[in-house]
Amino acid sequence: MEAAGKLVKEMQNDITCTICRGYFPEPVTMACGHIFCQACISSIGTVGATTFSCPECRQESQEREIPVVNRSLAELTELDEEFCSGLLQSTQGQSQCVLHKKLLKLFCEDDQTLLCTACCETPEHGAHKILPVKEAAQNCRQKLQLIVSRLEEHCKQYNKLLALEENSAADWPLMVKEEYCKAQFFHLEEELHSLERLTQEEKANEDRIKQHMQNLLNLMEELEEAGQQPHLDVLYSAKELLRRSEIVLSQRAKAVIPELKECIIPGMMELLKKFKVELTLDRTSADSWVIVSEDLKSLKAEGDWEGEMEPPEDLPFHCVFAEQIFSSGRQYWEVDVSQVPQWSLGIYTPNLKIKNDRDMDSCSSVFLLRRIKKEEDYYLQTYPGLLNHRVKDPMSRIGVYLEYFPGTLVFYNVQQSSLIYRFYPIFFLETVTPFFSPGPPLPGTQPGPMTLCSVDSYICNCCYTGLSIYSGRNSQGTTRFQS
Repeated sequence: MEAAGKLVKEMQNDITCTICRGYFPEPVTMACGHIFCQACISSIGTVGATTFSCPECRQESQEREIPVVNRSLAELTELDEEFCSGLLQSTQGQSQCVLHKKLLKLFCEDDQTLLCTACCETPEHGAHKILPVKEAAQNCRQKLQLIVSRLEEHCKQYNKLLALEENSAADWPLMVKEEYCKAQFFHLEEELHSLERLTQEEKANEDRIKQHMQNLLNLMEELEEAGQQPHLDVLYSAKELLRRSEIVLSQRAKAVIPELKECIIPGMMELLKKFKVELTLDRTSADSWVIVSEDLKSLKAEGDWEGEMEPPEDLPFHCVFAEQIFSSGRQYWEVDVSQVPQWSLGIYTPNLKIKNDRDMDSCSSVFLLRRIKKEEDYYLQTYPGLLNHRVKDPMSRIGVYLEYFPGTLVFYNVQQSSLIYRFYPIFFLETVTPFFSPGPPLPGTQPGPMTLCSVDSYICNCCYTGLSIYSGRNSQGTTRFQS
């Protein structure tokens, strides 16, 4: 109600002449912008004078005649006068009780409503706490002031928290940056140690091969010299020379073919986890030599395969595709091969090119890593590629990282967190499909399943102690297969 009265007063000031203090009957606007009644201006002005000054601001005007009445302003004044009168009557009516037509002088604390003296006599408010409006308003102001004080206290607390947050936040970026720098430094140290170790191993392998070659040359020289000796001398030294020759010749293969290096990359497996994808097998791509489990997560060799001992020109025989295909981004998946002595896995994509070691473009459609057995040793081979290394122990889980652009395919030994091989760059032109092959089986054995690991699976060293890769039993449970 007070606000309405204030509004009425302001509007009345806008439509009231400052000379006669009444509403504008015929308003005129001076050159300075002030408005007066035409009659008031006529009573204080001198017609025909050279100058005419505003009664309010005393600004002189060169006009010799009194300004004409502004009819639009006069109509607006009449509307404002009617609106102010109605608004004043409305606000006065709001201060009266609608039921008893008496002034609202009291306030009910229980119902939080305004009352007149007649309302207090009704049974509805008989037991309620009734206060005069002035006292109730004062109590309300005190409550509001108390809330304001509490809000001010909260604001002070938040300002303190904000100051603390700003001070601490100023240090966090630096601390995080320093931690990343420290991690990079640690990785750089590990990289230097790994490169130094690899260099030493390569030099040791090179020296070993050179020493073996020298032994061969020395033995050849001794054999040639022995052949020129007299008969008795030849027969006397032949037994020892033949024994040494057999020893040297038996060491030839292992001396020439190196073992796979353990290139451990600390923290790499943890980083690759965020790119893990859930793969399932496409049963329609399997032939009669491979059976796929009902959950589409495992595949197993069926029967005795023939051939497939040499690197394939295209896809390996008896492989199964994944249902998922990729044409962008980064993906990582893992395959459990602990129950399979021989296997192949990789990607298939048509119409691509890869730079070979001689900087010449060569066309290929398949990139794979495979494990095969020759005589008493197991070998890891890549196709295409130069990897053909002996491995000491059977690998339990293989990780595959695919980056569509700029074209990278990397194989990892998950259990050892080590790098096996990296294809780069591969210029992918079409979609990429992972594939898997659980063979060929070793003669006379029944290998177990080759399993696509779920994204939430993890590897534990104790799970792969005493692997029974020839028994066909899955240490992680029984898997149902459907051909």
